[in-house]
Amino acid sequence: MLHLNFEQFPVLTTERLILRQLTRDDAPEIFMLRSDDAVNEFIDRQKAIHLDEAIQFISKINNGIAKNEAMYWGIQFKNEARLVGTICYWNIIKEKDCAEIGYELLPAFQGKGIMQEAIETVLRFAFDSLKFSSVVAIAHKENIPSLKVLQRNNFELKNEMEDNMLEYILHVKNFNKV
Repeated sequence: MLHLNFEQFPVLTTERLILRQLTRDDAPEIFMLRSDDAVNEFIDRQKAIHLDEAIQFISKINNGIAKNEAMYWGIQFKNEARLVGTICYWNIIKEKDCAEIGYELLPAFQGKGIMQEAIETVLRFAFDSLKFSSVVAIAHKENIPSLKVLQRNNFELKNEMEDNMLEYILHVKNFNKV
């Protein structure tokens, strides 16, 4: 069973990116992500209307982190302060050593290998540091870029769900083959 403690939030880095905890200063970018039609096309959530919704969302996320219920990183380039996207673990099932991964990028940054770089890093963190045994991803079957990222990272189709959603899973043994 997982024993999670996010008191010291893990900042992760890649060649180009810093993955860090959200702050109130990230509200404009979080608002853009949560209000953009292209970003929200395949995500089942209410579109943000006001900046206050982004501020409330950041507070909710950081409360979940403080309770060891989720991990949620803002993605930024090392040489820039503004976020370009997010990546998270949520729906953590401690008894099964498992969590669901979610991610999003502002449209101007899609197709540049950013999410591939971020997902590799958070998967390594999940399996090596957090000791997850598996990670689940839910993606719309028409969200081809997301499906390609999952397949590139050895996620395997587990289940075709309702509403054109596909459930993918990555087990630690398949991750370690990469």
